Amino acid sequence: MLVAGWRRMSYRFPNDSVISQLLEDHIRKLHATVGNAVTKGRFIVIGVGSTQLLDAAVHALSPDNSSVLAKVVASLPFYPVYQQQTDFFGSVDFQFQREASLWKNKSGSSLNFIEFVNSPNNPDGQLRKAVLKGPHVKAIHDYAYYWPYFTTIPAPADEDLMIFSLSKLTGHAGTRLGWALIKDEALYQKMSTYMTTNTLGISKDTQLRALQLLKVVLEGSGRELFDFGYTTMKQRWERQSNSLSVSKRFSVQEIAPRYCNFSKTV
Repeated sequence: MLVAGWRRMSYRFPNDSVISQLLEDHIRKLHATVGNAVTKGRFIVIGVGSTQLLDAAVHALSPDNSSVLAKVVASLPFYPVYQQQTDFFGSVDFQFQREASLWKNKSGSSLNFIEFVNSPNNPDGQLRKAVLKGPHVKAIHDYAYYWPYFTTIPAPADEDLMIFSLSKLTGHAGTRLGWALIKDEALYQKMSTYMTTNTLGISKDTQLRALQLLKVVLEGSGRELFDFGYTTMKQRWERQSNSLSVSKRFSVQEIAPRYCNFSKTV
């Protein structure tokens, strides 16, 4: 495909948006096809992979002008980047406090909490829900691995803030594109402002590449990639399990079977 050098020179698209409308439409169609997330009534923000969106979410969920830091937590074992990135940016608005369950008795207080919920979880693959509940508790639902070849899809995720990544969908980690589905418009505006201030939007070339990839994913019935991925992962898991079954030092984690609404099987 030949693209003229003068194309896509502006920061924004003709509708003054920093996200391609076609890309947004294909993201919505993708989730409708897979059935892993509700997109109706959601705003979409894209970022440099899900990593940038995670920090944007922490920033946007932190209370304004509060004398008390928001406590950022996650349930062990958790993805190390949650702590590394929160500590690295060292904001006066939030601080990482590790294990979520240690704060259960405090979540109903006036303290502010931001909980990372990774489902299925990296590294143990478990489907998770938020641990903390309360009027001052906000959750960031990281669904990077919530695709049919990594886990069952019991139901479409329907949370206030959900983050997905192209890298876990197609394997194109180097394209660096993630997206957040956001219910609240004020939160959407805060995350959008963060992204625009941080990077003036996401590269149009990245968006074009991502759009082409999603078009391929959605070809035909939109199932081919996921059926292939499931079969491939299943075969690899069986080979690994068979190898480890004869070991006296290692064992394979047991994960309870669940019904998958995508595959219509257990």
